[in-house]
Formats: sequence, structure tokens, C-alpha cells
Amino acid sequence: MRLFNISPAKSVLEEVFSQVMSSSVITSDERQRIGSLLSGGSLDDDEYAIINRLVYHVRRGWVKFVE
Repeated sequence: MRLFNISPAKSVLEEVFSQVMSSSVITSDERQRIGSLLSGGSLDDDEYAIINRLVYHVRRGWVKFVE
């Protein structure tokens, strides 16, 4: 039996992505959580893909920044 190891960073990003997509807004707390993961510098391709999808939605205007 093989167990899948999901990184803590991916769990955080999936949680943030889910919250942002359901509310169509990204809060300063969520931005800080993403920023702290980026500053850690040890993200894999899947984690960068989640961040890129968030950026894409912001650029298209589907997600707004709120304080």
C-alpha cells in the first residue's frame, strides 16, 4: 500500500484557492499566506500551478483584492 505525501504548502494553497474561488475575493491574510510560502522557496510545480491560477483569475478580473 502506497501512501501519498501531501506537503503542508500544498494543503495551504489548496485551502486558500478554495476560499478565493468560492468568494471571488482575496484578502490580505490570504495574500500574506501565499507570500510566506513563496519566500520559503521550496514549492513544487503543482504548488506554482495553483498560484498561477490565482494570478490568472485576478488578472482576468474574476477575483478582486480586498483589505
